Parts: sequence; structure tokens; C-alpha cells
Amino acid sequence: MKRSIYFVLIIFTIVGCLLLISMGTKEKLDTKVVTINGINIDAEIADTQEARQTGLMNRKSMEDNHGMLFIFDRDQKLSFWMKNTYIPLSVAYVSSEGVIMEIHDMHPESLRPVDSVNSVRYALEMNQGWFEKNHIEPGDVLTW
Repeated sequence: MKRSIYFVLIIFTIVGCLLLISMGTKEKLDTKVVTINGINIDAEIADTQEARQTGLMNRKSMEDNHGMLFIFDRDQKLSFWMKNTYIPLSVAYVSSEGVIMEIHDMHPESLRPVDSVNSVRYALEMNQGWFEKNHIEPGDVLTW
């Protein structure tokens, strides 16, 4: 009887530790206000490898004027896809000077890569159509 109680306690302890470890790997992202043409955006900052890989996956919705700003260490051609992403998004590829170089629509759960034509430092994901609705286009500047 004592052995089975110890065994159950050990199993609960192991499961509890595994749950704590898995909860700790989910990063809580910082948010910053970024501005384009006088419009403020509450942007979650994805500036680590884990945050950039996860992005907006597994979310069902995103508030208007909210987005995610992906920050990279150097200028490069970027490629995004929508694996496990359920929100229709638009992505703006942004130069190191903050200039929007290009904007592309992305479709939920698509595995088709959406490549930047230009080498850029940042990518800003917003709800699909947000850039068009706010008359934001390539050449406009993102500041923070």
C-alpha cells in the first residue's frame, strides 16, 4: 500500500514539474507603441528566435490597431508562412530605417512562403486589410 502511494506521489511530482517547465517556455512578449502616419499600433515585440518562430500562431483573433513586430539582428530577405495561424494577416516588410518596403496579404494556415523582395530588418503583421484601410503603403515610415 505504501509503495503505491509513493508511486502515485512520484508520478504527480513528475507531471507537475513537466507542466511548470512547459509553462515557462511560453514567452510573455513586451509591447511597444509603434506609429505609421500618425496611427498608433500596440505591437507585440518578437525579438527572440522562439518568439519569431511562434509569431501569432494558435490565436483566434487580434484587436484592431494591434499587431506583431518581428525584429531581426541584420538586414536580410525574410520569408513568412501561416502554419497554425488562424487570423488572416497582412505583413509589411520594413527596412532598418523604418521605411515600409512592401506589403503582402497572407492566408490562414497557408504553408506557402511569403518572401520579401528586398533585404529588410523588420516585419509588421496586422489584421488583413489593415494597411489598405488606413491608407498605408510602401514608402511610409514606421517609428517607435
